[in-house]
Amino acid sequence: MQISSRFTIALHIFTCVQAYQENYKITSDFLAVSINTNPVIIRKILGQLKKADLITVARGTGGITVNRPFDEITFYDVYQAIEPVENGQLFHFHETPNPDCSVGRNIHALLDDKLEAIQDAMEDEMRKYTMADLETELEEILINE
Repeated sequence: MQISSRFTIALHIFTCVQAYQENYKITSDFLAVSINTNPVIIRKILGQLKKADLITVARGTGGITVNRPFDEITFYDVYQAIEPVENGQLFHFHETPNPDCSVGRNIHALLDDKLEAIQDAMEDEMRKYTMADLETELEEILINE
């Protein structure tokens, strides 16, 4: 299991908006330079963030507006927008364990609660961090450079 780089790219996008919105128009081309990736990838992620109503993207002239205060956008919000889990389940269970096998017959009973607890713990941890945390930490890093 690995969360794709789209999640960290989305966090990078919010951090750029925080850092540069006062001085620059934040566009997919601007973000692509900072992230060092293709603007098409950025536009796809921006579309996901827009669909989740976390941002607004101006047509034509470009520019991104964040729809909520940074301290109200958690890593979990971004994760849900970028990496939506199928049926609410992070772990995809193999479809048809063999009911004639003692392990196959009981594997769900062995794992379901544990996997749900792992997912809950990860999601709870993601809810602890906000985009404002990144803003504060970036400012501290830049002061000490």
